Amino acid sequence: MNRKLIRPSLTDIRDQMGPRQQRKKPAPPDQTNAENFYYVKQMQAKTPMVIVLQDGEQIHGVIEWYDQTCIKVNRVNEPNLLIYKPGIKYLYKANEKKN
Repeated sequence: MNRKLIRPSLTDIRDQMGPRQQRKKPAPPDQTNAENFYYVKQMQAKTPMVIVLQDGEQIHGVIEWYDQTCIKVNRVNEPNLLIYKPGIKYLYKANEKKN
């Protein structure tokens, strides 16, 4: 006795289930707060930092505080500086090697 398996086609199953609602992914947040987290971490640890400005000048010091537009850098044997964020090219920890 041969048995034959009878399966409905996928189109028949889709028709029975009705129209499927598509889920949209929620939009990513406008702000991740990663920058704020990084500044707070470096401030609490008093990590020596190197701030490289747009013109290539390097500022060595510790970040004392920051806000939306600028950071304040304390330096040893030099005046403290208030640096506007648009003037910063990048920054890194002073004790790490730079590639």
